Amino acid sequence: MYRYDNYDFALVRERVAQFRDQLARWQSGALSDDEFRPLRLQNGLYVQRHAPMLRIAVPYAMLSSAQLRALAHVARTWDRGYGHFTTRHNMQFNWPRIEDCPDILDYLSQFEMHAIQTSGNCIRNVTTDQFAGIAPDELIDPRPLAEILRQWSTFHPEFAFLPRKFKIAISGTREDRALTWFHDVGLHLNLDAQGKPCFRVIVGGGLGRTPIRGEVVRESLPWEHILTYLEAILRVYNLHGRRDNLYKARIKILVQALGIEEFSRQVEAEWAHLKDGPGTLTQAEYDRVQAHFGAPAYRTLPAEDPDFLRHKAEDKAFARWVSRCVHPHRVQGYAAVTLSLKAPGQAPGDITAEQMEAAARLADAFSFGEARSSHEQNLILADVEQGRLHELWLAAKALNLATPSVGLLTDMICCPGGDFCDLANAKSIPIANAIQARFSDLDYLFDLGDLDLNISGCMNACGHHHVGHIGILGVDKNDAEFYQITLGGRQGSDARTGKVIGPSFSAAEVPDAVEKIINVYLAHRHQEETFLDTFDRIGPEPFKNKVYEDRAHGKAKSRNEEVTP
Repeated sequence: MYRYDNYDFALVRERVAQFRDQLARWQSGALSDDEFRPLRLQNGLYVQRHAPMLRIAVPYAMLSSAQLRALAHVARTWDRGYGHFTTRHNMQFNWPRIEDCPDILDYLSQFEMHAIQTSGNCIRNVTTDQFAGIAPDELIDPRPLAEILRQWSTFHPEFAFLPRKFKIAISGTREDRALTWFHDVGLHLNLDAQGKPCFRVIVGGGLGRTPIRGEVVRESLPWEHILTYLEAILRVYNLHGRRDNLYKARIKILVQALGIEEFSRQVEAEWAHLKDGPGTLTQAEYDRVQAHFGAPAYRTLPAEDPDFLRHKAEDKAFARWVSRCVHPHRVQGYAAVTLSLKAPGQAPGDITAEQMEAAARLADAFSFGEARSSHEQNLILADVEQGRLHELWLAAKALNLATPSVGLLTDMICCPGGDFCDLANAKSIPIANAIQARFSDLDYLFDLGDLDLNISGCMNACGHHHVGHIGILGVDKNDAEFYQITLGGRQGSDARTGKVIGPSFSAAEVPDAVEKIINVYLAHRHQEETFLDTFDRIGPEPFKNKVYEDRAHGKAKSRNEEVTP
C-alpha cells in the first residue's frame, strides 16, 4: 500500500494544526457557526443528532494492521469503544467530543490517516474494488491510479467549494464491483486496441433523492490524460452546477439538464485547453506510485491444498463459510477472505475496538499485515494461503467475525439512520436487526442464495437501497417512521435502480413484507434461479399482489362492515 513521504506527513500535520486553530477560534467566538461549518466539514466533522461524528478516510479501501490498531485506540480513548465502516470504505466515530477532534486527528496522522475532504462540497474519498490487485478478472490494478487521483484531488484549489459533493469510483475488472455507474464520475480501466491502458469515463451517476445511472462521456481515454480530462469535467460542473438549490446541485442534474451530447461537447472544448499540458501523467510518475503496490512475498503453492480439501470435506460449517466468505485469488494457492461485520444483533458495519485489534492480528498472521474495507461494510484479508484457511476460520469464529452470510439476505448494507443521523427520517438499525432475527436460519438463507438487501434511513441513500435486490427506505409519514420497499435494483456491470412496489410500511410490518417477497420468489423460481432471475422473468406484480393482499382484504372487510345493517 502507499506509504507517506515527508511531504505527505507535513501536509497532514499542518492540516491538523490549521484545524486546531479554526476550532479554537470558533470556540472563542471569533468564527461564527456558519463560518466554521465548511471548515469542520472538510475535516470530516459533522454535528449529528446526539453527538458529533468524525469520518476518517480509508483511501481505496486499504488499511494496514497498524492503522487498524490506531482506529481501535481512537474508539477506546475518545469514543464508546466501536466504529462504523461506511459504504465509501471510511471509518466513522459517532461519539467524539468536538474539542477532542484535533487530538484524534493528530494521533491518526502518525499512522498516515486523516479526515481531509471526507465531507464538504469537494472531491471525496476515491473508492474501488475491495479485491483490487488480486482479482482473477482484473485487467489493470486500479490502486496506483486511485492513489494518483487522491493526491491530485487533495486540496485542489479550484475544486474546494464545488456546487455539491463529488465522488469518484474506479474499477479495473471485467465485472464492476465498485458501483461505478452510480458515482459522479465512474472510471473503467481497460486496454485499447493496441493493448495500452485506457479509461471508459462515466459521468452523472448517483443515488440519493434522484437516482440516475451514469452515462458514458468518453469510451476510450488514454490513461495519461485522466487528470486533465477530470479537470475539464469538474470545470464544466463548477461553472454550470446549481448553487441555488441543494437538491439540484449534483452533477447528475446538470448532465440531465444539458443532455450527454451537450455536456460532452463542453467537456471536450474545455479539455482542448488542458490536453498535453502540465497535468498530463508521465510514465515516471505512474511508476513512482505503482512501486508502492508491488505484490507481497507470495510462496509457491499447489493449486489445491490437501489439508484444506480435507477440512472442507469433513466440516460442514467450515465448508459453508468457505462457500460464502472465501473468494478467488489470481495467485495459485491463495484466497481472499471476508471477515463479516454482519453478526446477528450487530449493526451492519459496526466493529468494536477489540475486533479491530483482533483483525489487525489476523492481518499480520495471515495477510501480510494488510486489510481492506468494502462498500458492503465488511473487512477483507486479501492474501491468505489456502492451507491456512481453516486456522483463520477458527480464529475469526472466536471473534464473531465469521458469519457465513456474504452475499445472502442478512449481509445487509445499512446506514446508521435515525439512531445517529440528523438527516434521517427513520431508524435503520432496528429494521436490520429485526430482519436478521426473522431470517436467522442459515440453511434457509443458503437455500435462498444470492440476495442483496439494503437499508437507508432517508433519501440521501447512504445505505444504497436503490441498488439492493430488495431496498428499504425510511420515510416520514405524518411525523411517524415508515418504510418504502423497492425491488429489482442491482450492482455490477448491469447496474440499475429498483422500483417502488407501493405504499410504505410501519416498522413492525417490514419483516412480514420481506418474508412475503421471499415466499413469492420461492413459489415461482425455476431450478437454479436467483432472486433477480425470477424477478426479471415474472416482473413485480406477483410480489406486489402478495405483499399488499392483506391490506386489500382488510379494506374490503371495512367497506363491507360500513354497508352492513
